[in-house]
Amino acid sequence: MIRKNYRLGFLVLMVFAFLALNAQQRFPKPEFESGYEQPNTTTPEPRTAGMEVFDVIVLFGVMALATWLILKKRSRRGVLWLSVFTLLYFGFYRNGCICPIGSIQNVTLALFDPGYKISITVLLFFLLPLVFALFYGRTFCAAACPLGAIQDLVVIRPISVSSWVRKTLSFIPHIYIGLAILFAATGTDFIICRYDPFVGIFRTDGPYLMIGLGIAFLVLGMFFARPYCRVFCPYSVLLGFMSHFSKKHITITPSECINCKLCANSCPFDAIEAPIDEKVRTESTVRKNLRNYVIFGLLVPVWIFAGGFAVSKAHVFLSKAHPDVYLSELLIAQPELREDTENLDIQAFLESGKSMDQLVEEASVIRSKFRTGGWYLGGYLGLVLGIMLMNQFVLRKRKDYIPHKRDCFSCGRCMDYCPVGEQSGDRKSGIVKAKQ
Repeated sequence: MIRKNYRLGFLVLMVFAFLALNAQQRFPKPEFESGYEQPNTTTPEPRTAGMEVFDVIVLFGVMALATWLILKKRSRRGVLWLSVFTLLYFGFYRNGCICPIGSIQNVTLALFDPGYKISITVLLFFLLPLVFALFYGRTFCAAACPLGAIQDLVVIRPISVSSWVRKTLSFIPHIYIGLAILFAATGTDFIICRYDPFVGIFRTDGPYLMIGLGIAFLVLGMFFARPYCRVFCPYSVLLGFMSHFSKKHITITPSECINCKLCANSCPFDAIEAPIDEKVRTESTVRKNLRNYVIFGLLVPVWIFAGGFAVSKAHVFLSKAHPDVYLSELLIAQPELREDTENLDIQAFLESGKSMDQLVEEASVIRSKFRTGGWYLGGYLGLVLGIMLMNQFVLRKRKDYIPHKRDCFSCGRCMDYCPVGEQSGDRKSGIVKAKQ
């Protein structure tokens, strides 16, 4: 079973890599003869090829070191200091770009747009954390992600939320990644980068609204640990899927668990699964859960169709985010705006030589893509919802406190609080070391 899981993970990664690398180059930047100068961009200037390779080496080194600190050294302090380095280098020095989270959109655009080519460095930024997650869990989240690091450092008095709230919120990242892929595939926008709450802080010159949003996330993160990671991060969907199959995942205790519950109390992310009382697994309960599991399993195709139908019907609204669709609707509703010399989008369209009919036709094609993409997005969300409902009736055998493979950030806090020593006979001396 483990070999099959690894094969599935590798197959997914290799398909992404092969398709993305076979895309063609994008059109070069236009040159103007009128003396026009390109305006300064709000994003960092591209790095040289050598420095981009260096960034990949740093990312690989940080994840390898984080994995060693977590699995071998079992050092929370080491992970903490490594995350500080990540925050300084990938956050403030590299301005949060490039990052594996935003690379989802680059990979998507490379798959759907033959005129776009993804660089090998961006592809490696996308793939490396997933490969590590497949084998060792979410060690990228532990110390290699600047977005996670800046949130992790402000956790002061975390509160625990109920299970149903966590499961409800866990559906949001699926919506986010679905919309991000849809918008990138249609060439509409890179919404992950546009609405990244921490890039404005890293670059110190972002829009006031986005800087304020980042500060709000950090304030919230003092009490609800890592809010962006747990509620919004689209990359967490992929990391959680890969981490589910990891064999060498972080373990709370190096020896036998004594069920002291210290680890569960120490985890600010509610990612520790408690033992299941065998009294709960009665024959009648198992039979009832199995019946409900089958019923909800049979309803999955209904959820898929309902989701696809609902989102595809929203394609008119969603497609308005595309600049061509928005511009066509604007000019149809207010044709007098063609005389507005202050509107750069309208003036650029008029200077392009395209007719209004051509613009409307292009907008129609884009809307058609949104309709088709809406079926896929809605079907995916319906599938996720169906599986989540089915999982409510799964009672797994569990005698110890263990980290939830999909939700655990491998931060190492639980290891520090575990009173068990390296040997099962060290329990008594280990209890003295417990951090109350």
